[in-house]
Amino acid sequence: MVGHRFVEEALRLDPAADVVLLGEESYEPYNRVLLSELVAGRTDLASLTLPEASGARVRRGVRAVELDVAARRVLLDDGSDEPWDHLVLALGARARVLPLAGLDAGGGRLVGGAHVLRTVDDARGVVAGALNARRACVVGAGAIGVEVACGLRRRGLDVTVLASRDGVLDRDLDPRVSAVATRTLRDLDVAVVPQAGVRAVDVAQGHVDAVVLGDGTRVPTDLLVLATGSVPRTELAVEAGLTVRHGIVVDADLRTSDPSVSAIGDCAETPDGVSGLVAPGWAQADALAARLVRDRPVPALPVQGATLRLKAVGLDVVTAGTRASTAHEDDRVLALDDAGARRYVEVVVRQGTLVGMTCVGSPELAARLAVQLDRPGIVPPDPLQLLVGAPEDQPGSPTTMPSSTTVCRCNGVTKADVVAAWDGGCCTVDDVVASTRATTGCGGCRTLVCGLVDWLQEVDPAVPATSQQAAAVRERGVAAR
Repeated sequence: MVGHRFVEEALRLDPAADVVLLGEESYEPYNRVLLSELVAGRTDLASLTLPEASGARVRRGVRAVELDVAARRVLLDDGSDEPWDHLVLALGARARVLPLAGLDAGGGRLVGGAHVLRTVDDARGVVAGALNARRACVVGAGAIGVEVACGLRRRGLDVTVLASRDGVLDRDLDPRVSAVATRTLRDLDVAVVPQAGVRAVDVAQGHVDAVVLGDGTRVPTDLLVLATGSVPRTELAVEAGLTVRHGIVVDADLRTSDPSVSAIGDCAETPDGVSGLVAPGWAQADALAARLVRDRPVPALPVQGATLRLKAVGLDVVTAGTRASTAHEDDRVLALDDAGARRYVEVVVRQGTLVGMTCVGSPELAARLAVQLDRPGIVPPDPLQLLVGAPEDQPGSPTTMPSSTTVCRCNGVTKADVVAAWDGGCCTVDDVVASTRATTGCGGCRTLVCGLVDWLQEVDPAVPATSQQAAAVRERGVAAR
């Protein structure tokens, strides 16, 4: 995703730039953030495919096996090579696989029935495994683990989540909020085992049969999904002699220890560390493209605050910015804890500005608060009003939303950008997406983008609708499945 973003931006700045995109997978670039939607059966690969980077020479299905830094050539697994004036490494990360007894089938393969989720092929493997499975076990209770668990439950499997701590999402949520999310997951008939230290995998006839916990408890399963984090892919850089710690070390200008090589995204370790998030990777891609194409200095890249937008069937969780546990002493923290309805809303207000929000079970309110986040002066005199929603004519409605309002936080797309795309002839949600990149990150802003297109269709009759310009209402219906 980040490599594709760099190519797009470089060619936008200079359509004549000579750019070669090398990709190990045979597919067109796609949105990895939404792979759990494939597992849940709520989308298909076509919907995940990113807009084509027009103007680049693209080589799919080839794997880089060596970087000859002295000769400035990338050696590929098909025996060919590619020269570079400047090389950008956007290698991403691989799934972290726990060293569990019984899990390794040899040759870098997992035992039958065990899966990770980093690629389209991984997602298809999980779906195929679910067809003949009755029970599924997910190791890891972070966002990916919870999304996969809910997706497999939607497919009718009995699902157990093995959490290393007391509940789900507890690296992203404060304990009180994690407890609400955990109870909601159990309401969906997904079992959650807290403090589940995993010791081994029992195998029968070459296929996973159970997960063995630290206390000896066996959790029978037909399908095992490991959602235990990721590790930056640094092997090529190590073998080439580039400086590597946790990730490929880069300076503030995103240069590695060799000035002809840069690194961005999940594989890169900036002075702020390895982020593992979409928005910082895209900011790096944009900044590096500007430096290489326009010789602009890389600006100070924004440090991404704690952000989570869960895409799970039946469980809505959004948190962004400051949480109660990290609030300043003078911040105002207000919360609505409706345990009976499995609903929790929390806002953090600093000097009249909303700087943090957390919502469980209130997607509409979460969308409105996300729009208001970091907008000075938008908080009402009594911040309690933030917790109880707003009528149509208050901030969050397209009719009153200021043009500077950020619609897509992943890509920094504002309402003005969406309107400009509309004025330029983009009359469907897909057109707006292709023009602005909105929704191509976590996907959480699609409902808001659909609402803006609905509103524009109503207030701008000068742009005629055709049979192919389907109403965004219908597109919203698809997105809200």
